Formats: sequence, structure tokens, C-alpha cells
Amino acid sequence: MSEAPDADLEALPPPRRPWRKLTLVVMASTLLGSLVLAASLSGEVRFSVSSQHPRGVGELSGFAPRSGDENTWVQGEGELEVKGAIAYRRPLESDSYRLSRVQGTEKLWVQVRVPRDDDDPSHKRFVPPASFVGRLVPAEGGGIRLSQLGSAIAEAGGRPLPPDAWLLIDGEAPATTRWTLGVLVLLLGFAAFNLVGLLRLLRPAAS
Repeated sequence: MSEAPDADLEALPPPRRPWRKLTLVVMASTLLGSLVLAASLSGEVRFSVSSQHPRGVGELSGFAPRSGDENTWVQGEGELEVKGAIAYRRPLESDSYRLSRVQGTEKLWVQVRVPRDDDDPSHKRFVPPASFVGRLVPAEGGGIRLSQLGSAIAEAGGRPLPPDAWLLIDGEAPATTRWTLGVLVLLLGFAAFNLVGLLRLLRPAAS
């Protein structure tokens, strides 16, 4: 004969699990953050598996990028404006960068790498090239690595880029952005791990 359930035990409140809510919040935040970062890399990931030959666009002053040109590998020639150029650095990199407008157009800017020179730390002797090969992106859609470009321009006292401006990132090729594939896999792995953990925590316990 089975014993009757203890009424006093059944009347007790469910046990408190204060760390469960914290775990849910942390895992949900990690899941969301991983997906947001993965989405921000989508343009560079597409570029990394794109054509292995740059498309020639001729003189940059007469080139008008369209929506289909986003994250494409292009090659072009042009003179850069020296006045109004913006110099900035990226964390953990010894070289600096310079963003200059192409002469003859208001909508196309070129980012060139400026090698470190201990004899000329202010790069007064630096002469920008006149031929460029790199990734073409809208100024507002350059990915996470260019997300701080607006603040760098503001800190340098420059005028904000036009909302319809485009950037040619000189020196960037599909082969140099393949690292984004590994980062994407890692982020998706984080997202999958946390999604499975959330489902397990939210699943009702078996009686």
C-alpha cells in the first residue's frame, strides 16, 4: 500500500534558485551579442569569399558607386585631397591610417595605410599613392572595424562624411579578410551553445 503524500511537504513553496535567473540573463545576453557581432561581420565575410580578381573602375573621380558595388574588390586611379585628410590609428596596430577625399568628387573617399616611420612620426613626408586596390563599402556600412570612424573624424576636427559617401579601403583583399570566417564560426558556436543552454534551463523539470 502506497503512502499518502505529505500535505505539509506539498504546502512548502518551491525552492529558491537565485542563480538561475542570473544564468538565464547572462546566456541570453551572450546569445544576442554573438548574433549581433556575427551580423556585423556579414559584409566582410561575403567579401572574403568573393572574386579573386579586382574589377577595374578607371578614374575614381568619374566613378559613381551603386548599391551592387558594396563589398566588391575594385582597382582605380585618382588624386587624393591633402587638405582635410583625417589621420587615425587602430588599437594594437603600429601603422596609422589616413582617410582622404578623391579629387573631383564629394562622395568617394580612400583609406590608405601609413607605415610607421620613427624618423618622421608626423608623416609629413608621406606621399599618398595614385593607384588603389581594395574593398569598396558605403561609409555607413563598413562593418565593425570602421564603426568608430565617425568619432575619429570628429576628434580630428573634420567635417562628417556625407551620408551617401563611399569608402575604398586600399590594400584590403579577399585573402586578407579570411580571418572573419573563423571569427564567424566562433560566434555562431557561442550562439548555439547558449541557445541549447537556455532551452535546457527553460524546459520544465520531469516530475
